[in-house]
Amino acid sequence: MNSILDDFKIAFRSGNILNQIIIINVVIFVGVGVLGVLLTLVGERSAYFAISNHLMLPSNTDELWRQPWTIITYFFFHKQFFHILWNMLCMYWFGRIISEYIGQNKLLGLYVWGGIGGGVLYLVAYNFLPYFESVVDSSYLLGASAGVIAIVVGAATFYPDYTVHLLLLGPVRLKYIAAAIVLLSFIQSTGSNAGGEIAHLGGALVGYISVRQLQRGNDWSRPIVSFMVWVKSLFKPQPKIKVSYKNTRRSTSSKTSGKSEKKAKSKSAQEEIDAILDKISEKGYDALTKEEKQKLFNASKD
Repeated sequence: MNSILDDFKIAFRSGNILNQIIIINVVIFVGVGVLGVLLTLVGERSAYFAISNHLMLPSNTDELWRQPWTIITYFFFHKQFFHILWNMLCMYWFGRIISEYIGQNKLLGLYVWGGIGGGVLYLVAYNFLPYFESVVDSSYLLGASAGVIAIVVGAATFYPDYTVHLLLLGPVRLKYIAAAIVLLSFIQSTGSNAGGEIAHLGGALVGYISVRQLQRGNDWSRPIVSFMVWVKSLFKPQPKIKVSYKNTRRSTSSKTSGKSEKKAKSKSAQEEIDAILDKISEKGYDALTKEEKQKLFNASKD
């Protein structure tokens, strides 16, 4: 058990956001599943349903007002094994593309905003479209699909001609995979999993717009990353303040010059990255040299 916990700690400390998202989804799935079995065995099945309902996004707005956090928790919660398996596999395959070419932080932004966008479109459809008002009294949304599809469409928007090798189909370009997913979700948006398919469309829309905005210099991931940094800081022990006095002018001047040099280097590196991003916006990723691609990759890990 200690070794498993150590593996989890290493995954989080390594800063690999892709692995962190997958681990959170799996831990919640296993934790709630085990709790459900235990509650059922002791005759408290209703308590399990109550817990599940407080994690899923309800279509009923009165219920939503009582549990607004579900607009976030729903895309970390799964009930079926194959549901989470498929979502996490797609997350891993396509998330690696996002992580490699535009960075881990952009991956987190796409997943969170995609999940929120999918949830919002689901609520709008179930509360304002006549079809759903007539056939559904109440519904619940769960699963990471909207965030995952935001990542798929975001990757296809950024690098449409990237080739993925699919089983039985062979090499397929990302833009065709994304287009097929969106088309199938739209066709099935009045079927048995209508809420999920509508959430897919919301996630796809957010993925497309988010990457287009990124190419114009607007990074939607920044508020998400800033919030996560703030949350992590709450759990870090604050260092004890040490006060020391020095009266050496030489050391002060050397420190000042050292800081100036660091600032100059940092500014120069940022200017290089901005120039590379401008080049991508104008000519596409394929126009970059090998050296520029390496610099962009190294900057994405910072």
